[in-house]
Amino acid sequence: MTEELRPMLQRDRASAALGMRVLADEPGHAVVSMTVRDDMTNGFAITHGGFVFAVADTAFAMACNEDESVTVAAGADIAFLKATAAGAVLTADARRRTRSGRTGIYDVTVTDETGEVVAEFRGRSLTTSRPPLT
Repeated sequence: MTEELRPMLQRDRASAALGMRVLADEPGHAVVSMTVRDDMTNGFAITHGGFVFAVADTAFAMACNEDESVTVAAGADIAFLKATAAGAVLTADARRRTRSGRTGIYDVTVTDETGEVVAEFRGRSLTTSRPPLT
C-alpha cells in the first residue's frame, strides 16, 4: 500500500502485511489484489480460506467507507468456489448493492489471475457514530 491511500488504509497494517494492492477506490466500489504466498497455504498446499476472506474483507471495508463516517462490518458470508495455490493473484471487486440509513449490503467477487471466480462474499455494514481517526 502507498501514501496515496486514504488514512483508513494507511493505518491498515494487516492488509499491508499481506501485500494487498489497491486497484480502485471510489464510493461504493473498490478493487484490491493480493498475491498468494507460500505462507498463506494450508496443509493441502491450497490457499487458506482466511486469506481469501481477508482480501474480500479489505475490498468490502473500502467500498462501505464511502464518506467521513466510520462504517464497520456487521457480518459477512463467503462461498469458496475454486481452490488456488501459492503464486495465484487474487482480485476482490467490491460493489455496493444497497445502502439505507446506517446499514448497507456489499457484494465482493474474488477472482484469480485467469479471471475465474474463486469466491463470492456478501458483507453487511453498519455506520457508527464514532469519529474518524485523524
